[in-house]
Amino acid sequence: MAGRQIFNPDGFCNVTEDGKTVGFSFAFKAQYYRGFTLSILRDIAVTVDDENFNREDIRLTVNGETFTLEECRTVIDPDYRWEFGDFATVTVLKEGGLSAGSHHIHAHQSIAPSYMPFTIEADCDADFII
Repeated sequence: MAGRQIFNPDGFCNVTEDGKTVGFSFAFKAQYYRGFTLSILRDIAVTVDDENFNREDIRLTVNGETFTLEECRTVIDPDYRWEFGDFATVTVLKEGGLSAGSHHIHAHQSIAPSYMPFTIEADCDADFII
């Protein structure tokens, strides 16, 4: 799929808390046609401009609630589904955020539905400006 279908081009920004830039975020669509509860999410890997980010530094916000990727594995509340076609916010902790200008992102989603004998993976790329 094309990057513009997966990423919201207006969803890229730096994240500021208490006047300090602590990372960046982007709006990202689930790449599974049925949507899913967060408990089957296995990974979101993020690379921007050839810089890979640690899994521990990635957060996912769905329905106003933010989770680490490990916390997602324990969320069984049906209110926290990532529905197909809906954007969730992925936040990456990175001191100072991203520099102003053009960037390239590669994001990888991995989910493990209980009825499949394998994980389902999707790779997504886009260019964006902060």
